[in-house]
Amino acid sequence: MLATMRIRNVHERVLAVAPEDAARLIDGLAGPDDLFWPAAWPAIAFDRPLAVDAEGGHGPISYRVSAYEPGRRVECTFTPRYWLAQGLEGCHVLSIRAVPDGCALHHELGGTISKGMLWRWPLIVRPLHDALIEDAFDSSARALGVVPERPAAWSPWVRVLRWMFGLGRRPRQARPMTPERAA
Repeated sequence: MLATMRIRNVHERVLAVAPEDAARLIDGLAGPDDLFWPAAWPAIAFDRPLAVDAEGGHGPISYRVSAYEPGRRVECTFTPRYWLAQGLEGCHVLSIRAVPDGCALHHELGGTISKGMLWRWPLIVRPLHDALIEDAFDSSARALGVVPERPAAWSPWVRVLRWMFGLGRRPRQARPMTPERAA
């Protein structure tokens, strides 16, 4: 029987903006002007402004900021306090790097899972995490004036999980104003 398992979960989106313009996605994380975090998910919060050793999390997921390079990278190490996150050890990193067409917004979760997380990760945590990060990439793009090429869509399973955990429906996106609608 498997006692622990290594996991690695990577999301990346190229945005047609300069890395210095996208830097505020990282620097504003969990602050009053947070452009990264999507409205449809439990808010991210820290016990102080974004800095190494700030503690917080979102929903039942708790972590501590273990590294922070302003405008470039933030790393958070998990500090599981609630049942849903028990058995998760590791960290997640949000970073921005220059690419030929602008910048790449990169999120990576890595670590090991054990005990009850061996079934919670594939059935509950990973689907919700994947949907949250893709929504965050969409909200980041919109905040920087980029229309997502293919906006994220929740799977039926993610909608069921959100219902089970009382997270509600996806807020409606405002339709862009067109000359016909303005008249």
